[in-house]
Amino acid sequence: MKTIGMIGGMSWESTLPYYRLVNETVRERLGGLHSARLVLYSVDFQEIERLQHSGDWERAGEAMAHAARALHAAGADFLILCTNTMHKVAAAVETAVPIPFLHIADATADAITQAGMRRVGLLGTRFTMEQDFYRERLQRHGIEVEVPAPDERDEIHRVIYEELCQGRVLDSSRDSYRRIIAGLQARGAEAVILGCTEIMLLIGPEDADVPLFDTTALHARAAALASLD
Repeated sequence: MKTIGMIGGMSWESTLPYYRLVNETVRERLGGLHSARLVLYSVDFQEIERLQHSGDWERAGEAMAHAARALHAAGADFLILCTNTMHKVAAAVETAVPIPFLHIADATADAITQAGMRRVGLLGTRFTMEQDFYRERLQRHGIEVEVPAPDERDEIHRVIYEELCQGRVLDSSRDSYRRIIAGLQARGAEAVILGCTEIMLLIGPEDADVPLFDTTALHARAAALASLD
């Protein structure tokens, strides 16, 4: 079994399910008392959030590279970054260490492709929905991406940072997300990507009439399976 290096804490609310899902997948595959071999570097998300919103992606990338080097030194055989947004600086992680990096958008795109879908809606932070780093990665796999309207993107972003990252799960926000998902479906989305790892705390399959691709579950499962190759 390979050792997974996890860069987490962005926020720790979604890092907890990552840990659980990785271990559940290993137990499912190997049975008995088997669990995953992994090392976790958990950042102080307050510092990372400040860099995100000030647009200082260079320093944010340096922070991720530092975490990657620490995990490599601790014996990780490959790395995952337990957040969608910080994949904006994925290149900084990949160049910092000589071990493989499992990209969250690739794991998500693989699942969408296997489901035979080509046009999806994307929910996430404003950075993920509006900037090219994530949508272009999906488009490399032949996937067309729809994003919500500007005011809807503002609401999705607010809920993530002001509620979900702080462990607050509100019915009113769930209703807002349901309406936004329905709007994406009306515009032709065959499915919707939950493209922020905290969204799975709020929204599940019962909240939509189209399939939902939970990036947290897909990425964690892909990491667990990679550790068993």
